[in-house]
Amino acid sequence: MSTFTAGEELTPLTIDVTREQLVRYAGASLDFNPIHWNEAFAKEVGLPDVIAHGMLTMALGARLVTDWLGDPGRLVDYFARFTRPVVVPNDGAATIEFTGKVAVVNDDGTARVDITAKFEGKAVLGKAQAVVRA
Repeated sequence: MSTFTAGEELTPLTIDVTREQLVRYAGASLDFNPIHWNEAFAKEVGLPDVIAHGMLTMALGARLVTDWLGDPGRLVDYFARFTRPVVVPNDGAATIEFTGKVAVVNDDGTARVDITAKFEGKAVLGKAQAVVRA
């Protein structure tokens, strides 16, 4: 059984999100909101362009943790707030950078991991935290 150390940093994860991925995620999640695939519609409702699904961004943050754990079953709880959209260009990718750190180790062998997700240097998830078990 592995143990956690407060202050331990997770291996950073950088993900490039493309429009193709947004379409695939829409199909998998059944979230076909046009702000995630239709540039004209997204701009019509006041967005700068097509944006990534918030739940996709959140899932990628969970991937940071599960990659580090080596077993997704050790992720006990996870939550985050969406603070800013990830704008995905038509002719490239939106790069999201994820980092994490063990913030608290609990007496029961679980730990809280604080996650940071940044796009263009700005946070896109707020108070992103995962509870993990050894």
